[in-house]
Amino acid sequence: MAKRGGFPGGMPGNMNNLMKQAQKMQRQMEETTKELESKEYTASSGGGAVTVTVSGKKEVTVVKIAPEAVDPDDVEMLEDMIMAAVNEAYRQMEDASNSAMAKLTGGLGGGFPF
Repeated sequence: MAKRGGFPGGMPGNMNNLMKQAQKMQRQMEETTKELESKEYTASSGGGAVTVTVSGKKEVTVVKIAPEAVDPDDVEMLEDMIMAAVNEAYRQMEDASNSAMAKLTGGLGGGFPF
């Protein structure tokens, strides 16, 4: 007859170990997040005519526009260059974040199947 309650085969010890590992991973993720937030990512477009820097906190911190990129008759081109530089800087930030977190989680990420 099966025992009622408890975990046969020493499961509580394994559960404690699993909890310790989870807590360690959580601390590492918090440290990694802080480290990523302190970094900056810079991208440019238009052959360097527009340069944008974003922080790991997803804030645009610097926008530099070369004087020759400012053409009053073609504002749309300048807008496109700014947008392209911002999007590329954000992609760099996301790639760095995803890579760092994948190292901690072994590629599990947040996509748990349950």
